Parts: sequence; structure tokens; C-alpha cells
Amino acid sequence: MPLYEGLGSGGEKTAVVLDLGEAFTKCGFAGETGPRCIIPSEIKKPDVSKPVKVVQYNINTEELYSYLKEFIHMLYFRHLLVNPRDRRVVIIESVLCPSHFRDTLARVLFKHFEVPSVLFAPSHLMSLLTLGINSAMVLDCGYKESLVLPIYEGTPILSCWGSLPLGGKAIHKELEYRLLEQCTVDTGLAKGQSLPSVMGSVPEDVVEDIKVRTCFVSDLQRGLKIQAAKFNIDGSAERPLPPPDVDYPLDGEKILHVVGSIRDSVAEILFEQDNEETSVATLILDSLIQCPIDTRKQLAENLVVMGGTAMLPGFLHRLMAEIRYLVEKPKYKEVLATKTFKVHTPPAKPNYVAWLGGAIFGALQDILGSRSVSREYYSQTGRIPDWCCLSNPPLEMMFDVGKAPPPLMKRAFSTEK
Repeated sequence: MPLYEGLGSGGEKTAVVLDLGEAFTKCGFAGETGPRCIIPSEIKKPDVSKPVKVVQYNINTEELYSYLKEFIHMLYFRHLLVNPRDRRVVIIESVLCPSHFRDTLARVLFKHFEVPSVLFAPSHLMSLLTLGINSAMVLDCGYKESLVLPIYEGTPILSCWGSLPLGGKAIHKELEYRLLEQCTVDTGLAKGQSLPSVMGSVPEDVVEDIKVRTCFVSDLQRGLKIQAAKFNIDGSAERPLPPPDVDYPLDGEKILHVVGSIRDSVAEILFEQDNEETSVATLILDSLIQCPIDTRKQLAENLVVMGGTAMLPGFLHRLMAEIRYLVEKPKYKEVLATKTFKVHTPPAKPNYVAWLGGAIFGALQDILGSRSVSREYYSQTGRIPDWCCLSNPPLEMMFDVGKAPPPLMKRAFSTEK
């Protein structure tokens, strides 16, 4: 049960905070310092061999409704152990979340679980609540993509966001390819067998575990040499000495030999510039260039990095080194108004920074009531207003409590562009 049971305004029970990521879901209670559980965003079906991912955007609404209903039932009655009818809900969502997904999620919460109210809060904005700042360049390096969004004085600058399909999924794909191509396996019958002869593909949870336990991000100079050797055309570039090989137990009888050159090179996919000269580092700089010139200095000096992929050893150091290296190039040197970049250290692990911001916001009971979409409003309209949509009704009509929010939240959830 929550630690702060009944300590909200008027004895109201603390809200439930959910962050449904494409790979992992964080869930817990408002006012607490960390999520109660972090579990894969998937459910197991008896007629399907592989677990079914819950966060899917390309499936029909009824199928998505069924998946979400089963998954959220598991969250409430296996992990949180509370009655959904008693508590408000704070949903941490990406600014790129499709409308049909949030509408289906709202229908599950309101129609099936009958929650009192729901607040959809943008993840990038929630991360700032953990630091007490109003302006920052926020990078979310997650599973499917890396998404950067500048926020100035509490207002997300939506015209300047940037996104690339570089994240945990891209690293997993590269790692699995390299494992199948280069690594060998020792079994009880023979040693040095090729991995494809033992298993046709590597399960994604095994790939992720290998990534977390053995892989790391190299520093800038070493990374540039690894990239030069990888794309070497004339054969003159020499690869740095790789780290030691690692033995990884696949099960009781199989031992996978992870080649050292894989450990320090798979993460380079995040920083390799493609034909359009884009990478995770250029994502921040390109977004910064699009911002108004008088905001760039303050945004550059307030970088916030979150997302599970950012937890790779050496990621943050390499990212800052890449930015300082790229800013000296002609493409950025004359355009940017500053060369000083500083990064914040949030009071949480990168994978649940946004969840912690939602937990802080959810603990403000009066503000939560004024910002949430009530069950009564949803019953009357049957839809969820988009927090950045111009055609929304006035805030007083949207919510069940008409109290004014603080300036940060008022600007963030304003219906004005």
C-alpha cells in the first residue's frame, strides 16, 4: 500500500502514476521517490509463443483495447494492489503519442476500470519538475527512438522538436546481427560452434541482457577510430585494441563467447553520422538552431538527458564530448549563439526521470484536480482533449475543478499556441 495513504487534500488517496514505455512500464504512486515496479510492456497469450507488446500503434483499436485492459489489470491487481475506482491516474506520455492510442487508453481507464480522473502529462515537461527548472533542452533516448524537445519558461517549443530512430531497438538489432555473425558457443557436445547452428535467433531479452552486462560507449577519440575502421575504404585506418572477450551463459550447458570488438562498437550506431550527417548529438544541435536566438544560450546550458538507453556506461560523457566536438564545425560554429553546454543530473535514474516528475506533480492534489480530465467530462464528451490543440474548449470546461494552476503548468497545458 502507498506510504502516504490518506495524506492528500481532504484525505484523498494518492494518485497512481503510469509511464507506458514501448519496452518497459513504470508504475507507482504519487509522492514516492521511485516506481513500485518496472516491468516489460507486454502480456503473455496462451495461443502465442512470444509475449505480445502492449504499446503498439499499428493495430486496430479493439485489439489494442484488449491488450491494454489485460495489462493494466495486471498493474492494478498484481503490482499496485489498489482499487482503481479510488484513485486519480497520471499518465506520462510522449509528445509523439498517436491520438488513437491515448483515446483507447482513456477508454480502458474510464469505461472498464472507472477511475475518477486521468491526466496525460508530457514526459519531457515532467522531467523538469525533478530539477525545479523552467527551461531546458530535454533529450529522451528510449527504446524506439531518440526525441529532443526544447522547453523555455515552462512552454514546450513544439516547432523545434527532433527525432531519430536511434535507441535501444537499433542497438539490439545491431548486437544480434554481430553476435550471429562473429560469436561462437560452447555446448556439452562440442566447443566453438557458430551461434546460428545452435540457435537461429537470439531472444530480445537475452540480447538486452548481453547489452546491459557487457557493452559500453567508448570515449570520443576511440569512437572516431572505431568508426573510421568500420567504414574504412582504402584500408589505412586501424581499429583500436578491443576490450577482452566475455563468456556469457545462455543456459546451464551453453556458453556464448562475446567478442571484445562487439562490446565497444555496437553503441557507436547512436553517434555514427549517416548520409544526412545526423546522430543523437546533432539532434540536439539541430533542434537548438531552430529555437529563437535569444533562448539558445539558456537552453544549451540546461541539458537534461533521460531514457533507458542513456544508462549505458559512458553515454553521457560521450554525448557531451560529441556536442563540443561538433559545435566547432562550420555547420554550427557561426549559427549557434553559444559554445557552452552543461548537463543536469536529475535525482533519479534516467529510465524513470519522467515518472518521478509525474509523481511529484501527482502529489499536488489541488493542482492535479484542476488539470485532470474527470470521468464526468469524459462521459459527456467521449473524448480526451489534446493538451496542445487549438480547438480545445476553455480549461474551466475541461476539468472538474477550476482552480488556477501555477505558471509552469498553466503555460504547459495552455490551449494557446
